[in-house]
Amino acid sequence: MDECAKQYIPAPDRYESMSYRRCGTSGLRLPAVSLGLWHNFGDLTPVEHMKSMLFTAFDHGITHFDLANNYGPQPGAAERHAGEILSHDFAGHRDELVISTKAGYLMWPGPYGDWGSRKYLLSSLDQSLERLGLDYVDIFYHHRPDPNTPLEETMGALAQAVSSGKALYVGLSNYDGPALERATTILNELHCPFIICQNRYSIFDRTVERNGLKDAASRLGKGLITFSPLAQGLLTDRYLQGIPADSRIKVDGRFLKSDALTEGRLAQIRELNRLAGERGQTLAEMALAWILRDDSVTSVLIGASKSQQILDNIGALSNTSFTAEELAAIDRASLG
Repeated sequence: MDECAKQYIPAPDRYESMSYRRCGTSGLRLPAVSLGLWHNFGDLTPVEHMKSMLFTAFDHGITHFDLANNYGPQPGAAERHAGEILSHDFAGHRDELVISTKAGYLMWPGPYGDWGSRKYLLSSLDQSLERLGLDYVDIFYHHRPDPNTPLEETMGALAQAVSSGKALYVGLSNYDGPALERATTILNELHCPFIICQNRYSIFDRTVERNGLKDAASRLGKGLITFSPLAQGLLTDRYLQGIPADSRIKVDGRFLKSDALTEGRLAQIRELNRLAGERGQTLAEMALAWILRDDSVTSVLIGASKSQQILDNIGALSNTSFTAEELAAIDRASLG
């Protein structure tokens, strides 16, 4: 019988090797490595494959699964598939899991299925809960700032999500430092448990350092969970010899464009790979460890297309310490 067809029994030692970090000043702790269900939990992926990845993650202490209303393909598919697996295979473990979802990007046609209005956010959350088969999510995020909706309206919708019992905490994704400051003031006045920011961050993308988000989150006591830590695969050994035929660039191309892999970028990747080798790590392990070296980061959000990638990424936890010389060399290789 296929392993995934058997009744899933989580590994009894699943909490022994994973480290858990407090989410800002809140009481919630997240695993240092969390699993995002962005690319590979849509209708194109076999369900047994999804199960294998979720089982592998949970067996190794990854208790946080991150979704959004529009993750697919098709939009809503990731939540629907996750909900089916959660109800069947994790039914006795809901209280051991942190499930998050988001709303803020286009989800359905017309004027009420996008951005940050009260109508969109609360309707989207109801739809997400139905697809997930849950009474509540642990974290509900606004997925991106809306320049045309008053921030008070968007934050008020997040507060209602909590007061209605449909979310335990709220978060903001893709905000910058000044917007985070304003949102925090509003949510504090509403006594809403806003605990976390989700932003892109990697050796190659340090926007959160430049736009004030990282410093503001730390100062305001908010957790920081970072996505795209491997720069869509650039910070791995996958492209050291050029573009493989089955790479995301050639197969999909929506998120990683072929013009991203210039000769200059390839030279940077090869130098970073050399530095990782000197540390006894793969490039991917070093890239994840580089983010996790910082205590202001609560968790790094990984994506995976196979279970082995999850295990490989967890390997980064074995060494998250860097010397000043190593950090300087990484800066020279990636920023020069």
